[in-house]
Amino acid sequence: MFGKVRYYSPMTQVVLVGLVCFFCPGMYNALNGMGGGGQVDRTTGNNANTALYCTFIVFGILGGSIVNLCGVRWTIAISGLTYALYSGSYIYLNHTGNGAFTIAAGGLLGVGAGILWAAQGMIMVSYPREEEKGKYIAVFWVIFNLGGMLGGILPFAINYHSESNSLSDSVYIAFIVLESLGAVLGLALAPPAKVTRNDGSSVVLVKYTSARKEALEILKLFLNPTIIALVPMCFTSNFFYSYQFGPVNASIFNIRTRGFNNIFYWGAQMVGAYCLSFLLDNQHMSRRKRGLCAFAIVAVFFNAIWGGTLKQQLKYTHGPLPSGEPTDYPGGLIDFLEHKRAAGPIILYTLYGLGDALYQNLAYWIIGSLTNDNQKLSRYAGFYKGIQSLGNTVAWQLDAKSVSYMNQLIGNWVLLVISLPPMLYVILTLKDHSEDAPVPEKVPEDAEEKDSIETAQVV
Repeated sequence: MFGKVRYYSPMTQVVLVGLVCFFCPGMYNALNGMGGGGQVDRTTGNNANTALYCTFIVFGILGGSIVNLCGVRWTIAISGLTYALYSGSYIYLNHTGNGAFTIAAGGLLGVGAGILWAAQGMIMVSYPREEEKGKYIAVFWVIFNLGGMLGGILPFAINYHSESNSLSDSVYIAFIVLESLGAVLGLALAPPAKVTRNDGSSVVLVKYTSARKEALEILKLFLNPTIIALVPMCFTSNFFYSYQFGPVNASIFNIRTRGFNNIFYWGAQMVGAYCLSFLLDNQHMSRRKRGLCAFAIVAVFFNAIWGGTLKQQLKYTHGPLPSGEPTDYPGGLIDFLEHKRAAGPIILYTLYGLGDALYQNLAYWIIGSLTNDNQKLSRYAGFYKGIQSLGNTVAWQLDAKSVSYMNQLIGNWVLLVISLPPMLYVILTLKDHSEDAPVPEKVPEDAEEKDSIETAQVV
């Protein structure tokens, strides 16, 4: 699958950025998956997520241009440190009960995450050849979600005998160490101008950019009818996290089972991404037909799991409250050792992870099918994460404002249904090959040494 390992190969670079995301966003996802950052009172965690996604909206959209101007190595490395700061803020919260620092750290994390994900998206969907994009997305997704699995194992193991409903300092310290390691790994990435495919072709052409040009190109995104058609998809793509992590995982499971659940949630993501890649890269089918088949799978699967969730949600209205009132879920909080009670809800929670992978891998594949241009794809990836963050901002505030669990579920289901028709429209417009790239220019030696993406066209 991987062939001979070369440092400057696209696959090596995708694996490296996958490892960065294994340690940084992967650990963040694991922490977030505990509900409220692992706190019994989810208010601070929800408000921190709101601050995070407010800044993520802006820096997600701007992130592609920042990466084009400043390069991938240092932007990813510095952005990675914001994840460690965020995890560290919960230690302060544990000892003071003051959530101001955690909320501020969340806002700063939104800046770093917006830039990091724009760089990641550009590397993942622009480095591979057209017929390999599904595989590269899957490879990244598997490595990235291994981080979520590890992040689930840590609180599960450390809190195995704990009677508390909040995480201990030792769990947060472990997250800080791992996220700092991920930030350092960002410096191992190669400058895009040095990356070459196995056939000797470069992934980029020398094409210099400027802040003025990037500003104009960002404005053009909002005038691009295809990109605008994908706004509902982008908005919906992470909206369900707040409901799945809070009203479900944090409300009907005890603390160690939340970590246990996340092992399977993120593990299912790897399975979903890997399996879908075979369909998305199937060269015996046209690109449009591959997209239509994947779309059908996502539409049917997601409607099925929301139907199962509705049946579960009818059993309860709230989880453990800060006042000390327990959940009203029948029988109280579920422990994974209560096999008969735990089996159904844990399987459903695992299917949430599978559905997330199917939806987001299809979304990235659609975006990667629009063009082979590095600079455009970095902006498209940033736009995707920015609008995704707008959805997250709304979703986390719904939980923070104590909107009923049933209404949150209905909102998620309605948004899914709204997102499907425009996704279908864009898939129907896809061509078997993206726009042709012009003949590459000769790369000056000094340009090759630069980290910035001064080249924009894939050959």
